[in-house]
Amino acid sequence: MRIPARSARRSVTATALGALLCGALLHVPQATPAAAATAAAAGPTITVPPAGSHGFPFLAAAEDLGSYGYTESEYFLSGTATSYAKSGLWTSDGRWNVRASGTAAYKSRLLVRRPTDPAKFNGTVVVEWLNVSGQIDLSPDYWFERDELLRQGYAWVGVSAQAVGVNGGLGEIKGLKGWDPARYGSLVHPGDAFAYDIFSQAGQELRAPNGPDPLGGLPVRTLLADGESQSAGFMTTYVNAVQPVSKVYDGFMVHSNSAVAAPITGSLADTLLMPNPSRIRTDLSVPTFVVLTETDVPGASVARQPDTASVVHWELAGTAHGDQWAYDLGQPTVEKSAGSAAPSADCAAGSAPFNDGPGHWAMNAALRHLAGWARGGPRPPSGQPLSTVLRDPATGLATGGVRLPDVTVPTRTLTGLRDTTDSGVFCGLYGARDPWNGDADAWDRHDDGDPSDPSFPPTAEPVLSRLYPTHADYVGKVRTAAQRSVDAGYLLPEDATAIVAAAQDSGIGG
Repeated sequence: MRIPARSARRSVTATALGALLCGALLHVPQATPAAAATAAAAGPTITVPPAGSHGFPFLAAAEDLGSYGYTESEYFLSGTATSYAKSGLWTSDGRWNVRASGTAAYKSRLLVRRPTDPAKFNGTVVVEWLNVSGQIDLSPDYWFERDELLRQGYAWVGVSAQAVGVNGGLGEIKGLKGWDPARYGSLVHPGDAFAYDIFSQAGQELRAPNGPDPLGGLPVRTLLADGESQSAGFMTTYVNAVQPVSKVYDGFMVHSNSAVAAPITGSLADTLLMPNPSRIRTDLSVPTFVVLTETDVPGASVARQPDTASVVHWELAGTAHGDQWAYDLGQPTVEKSAGSAAPSADCAAGSAPFNDGPGHWAMNAALRHLAGWARGGPRPPSGQPLSTVLRDPATGLATGGVRLPDVTVPTRTLTGLRDTTDSGVFCGLYGARDPWNGDADAWDRHDDGDPSDPSFPPTAEPVLSRLYPTHADYVGKVRTAAQRSVDAGYLLPEDATAIVAAAQDSGIGG
């Protein structure tokens, strides 16, 4: 194995992820806490928003959900939220106690996508803590998990849990209220100290709504909480500190978190007071599934912990924090609402393209595992640790981790890391891919910008015709690898079928 010499400019992951958390907490107006209250304020209500000037909700899907048998709607959620403060000493084991520290009025929103036909609903609602790293509401895990959500009849609900999404922050769009004052002008967010209880009350209202039912009468069997990236930091704190108090959710997806959880106070400065590392507590009666990409592992590996009956980790080889799949699926939706103000990856011209690896395939499997696990089914299989330092010298691929056919029968280098010289902070989150074409690409310079060979001595890219002498040989190897991934529990059968079909339609081999 080769240990590539990577310069400081390429080590973007911890810095970028930290910047995302900071961006989510900057310029967040904090309410003055009221007198200490009970652990969770009761009595939220559901209402229907006005049409507004745009005539559709912010983050309304650009794709035709009706063609999948789905409908989209939006509801307002209002009430009195409780903030929390630490009670006792918080350590890295995640067994964190809290006390109620104040209350404040709030009014936020729920974006709902659900099956039109009640018979197609599978009983599980995925409630995503909308990500605000880009200073607007985004739904990254909806995009990563979208195929599994729609084909299996889940309902999905995005919660505007954080103040930046409602009130605005550093971006051109000043939150929901600034985007459409006629629709969202009545919203009130008192600050991120109250975000945790707002998220709890969203779950409560999905089970027993006080007002119009956001799920249209669908009977909820399982309620799963989901957060990616910056939202995963909040989800870690929610699991460790709030779930023991609220007992709202039946399971948790923590996707691409870092080693340090978000502060319970919602204050950026208090991140320094959080346990480092912040691991997942192991004494809950509900499961937590932690999924990390290659981009995340360098900054999150210090928080590794053994899998238990209630906590499982996967580290995904050949994947990135954001990738081509999520970008292609999500960008039309983001641009439908945000237009030219949509967040940009801002990668340097002539640099390697985004990672287009197997992250979404793994997230589909992880979601199905979590849903069954939360209903009392078997625990998902554990995954091996991933190394982003020890890489295969021939292919440039990381070693270890959960390895799907894209990396076990490779046709290109896939990495969660990339050179960010002359690029924006978000670029580093998209990883990179490098087609094997005889070093013909502009970035094939055997330096930091070359995903397949980022260090000297130069190593030529693999030759596909030598790896796979015939097309039938390539397809056969993909079919075998896909079946092995299915048997191991890391890939769903229907996704294996799609992977094999793509191999058959390719011109690879010979």
